[in-house]
Amino acid sequence: MSRLSLALIAPLALGLALSGCNRAGEGPPPLSEQALAAINDAPGVPREKLARAVDALFAEDSPGETRAVIVMHEGRIVAERYAPGYHENTRFVSWSMAKTITGVMIGMLVSDGRLRLAESAPVPQWQRPGDPRGEITLKQLLQMRSGLRHVEAGDPPYESDEVRMLFLDGRDDMARYAEDQPLAHEPGSTFQYSTATSVILADLAARVLASEPTPEGRRHAVTDYLRTRLFEPVGMRSMVPEFDAAGTLIGGSLIDGTARDWAKFGEFLRNKGAVRGSQLIPRQWIEFMTTPSPREKAYGAQVWLNRTPTAKTEPLFPDRGPRDLFACEGHLGQYVLVSPSRKLVVVRLGKTEDSQLRPVVDRLADIVALYAKG
Repeated sequence: MSRLSLALIAPLALGLALSGCNRAGEGPPPLSEQALAAINDAPGVPREKLARAVDALFAEDSPGETRAVIVMHEGRIVAERYAPGYHENTRFVSWSMAKTITGVMIGMLVSDGRLRLAESAPVPQWQRPGDPRGEITLKQLLQMRSGLRHVEAGDPPYESDEVRMLFLDGRDDMARYAEDQPLAHEPGSTFQYSTATSVILADLAARVLASEPTPEGRRHAVTDYLRTRLFEPVGMRSMVPEFDAAGTLIGGSLIDGTARDWAKFGEFLRNKGAVRGSQLIPRQWIEFMTTPSPREKAYGAQVWLNRTPTAKTEPLFPDRGPRDLFACEGHLGQYVLVSPSRKLVVVRLGKTEDSQLRPVVDRLADIVALYAKG
């Protein structure tokens, strides 16, 4: 090769090498103003790291649609962000996060002495002589091990009990539909996650609260109880519980509220049922709710736990997150994550198909991982 050729090629090669070095040494792309504005000045972790972790949930490559994210640390909102078209006053559908509110309501009624945890669930048709469903206890219902034949998320969907109950032949009297199902297993023996079971719990609440057993009387009694005993004391003033035509709270899937109010509910759970020093429910009840069910390590009582599942259930992130973390979870990617040891509550609300939720859960794990055990 001639000296002229080398003279021409050498600067070009050097330029390409330097360009490659510069690209290799480049940091992450700059954050948008919106991403930084979502984080307050003292989030308890490096501000930019939290901004990037939250931003990842809103990124174009994130499956589905994240509509709201809130991070609370030590009782303060340190991050809050919404997708276009949503804001702090938007009410979001709970889907199955409602189950945890139903579980708290039942705990209050047990504390009041109006229901008993270890006794037969007071469903009238189960109390007939010879009916084996009379052996089902309130505790077994709470822990999703009633033994009732409830098929959740079946194939085809229209044959699933939650679909039939919510939208088809059971929609006008959901509790009757759920309570009419026969046993598929001995009570207490098998874990079966079931929206219909939470509706039975809601029906039991209405039975003991309503002085007038009419649909209007049942709606009024349960609404008033939730408002005065839970929503107002916790500051969850946006919450709207929904009812079927028979006046039964749709306690497995339909309680609407803002992201901030869902975060307040998580904080209430983190503090084991206490708000500003006032114990709204015995702390032992929250401890019961967050203790693994005898038939499923990843489930407690109307709440999911950060444990490796016993059955074929999609886990949270037990290999990465704190053992004490638990979650209210809802269809299409609704989450209220709570970690008492990290003084942390993380809310994610949106619309992501269940089959695509793993990346969303992993990005929520990234947020939790920023907060070391305090």
